[in-house]
Amino acid sequence: MKNRLSINIIQGIIAVILIAGCGNFMATPIKKILDNPRGYSGRTVRIAGEVTETFSFFFIKYFTVKDRSGEITVITTKPLPQRGSRVSIKGTVQEAFSLGDKQLIVIVEPSEAKAG
Repeated sequence: MKNRLSINIIQGIIAVILIAGCGNFMATPIKKILDNPRGYSGRTVRIAGEVTETFSFFFIKYFTVKDRSGEITVITTKPLPQRGSRVSIKGTVQEAFSLGDKQLIVIVEPSEAKAG
């Protein structure tokens, strides 16, 4: 009986650790970000999906990621992923611009830390 209780306690602790840790690895559905941009503005999120578009012109680089729920633009300074590839991106939600009732919500991917 005491052994069984110990096993249940250990399983409970492991479950809590896994659930708490998965929040950093689980992707936020893009639709949730687009449906509530004010709630996500300035927050760091992780998204995952397929790259559907890429663009690079001098210092401007971005790509579009599509998941099952929607599509969002990611601004980056890193090398662009290939179109059609699957990516997992961590970045900060920002409003790129707003004009009347139209707005562009983007995710800004942080640049890589430089060794120094």
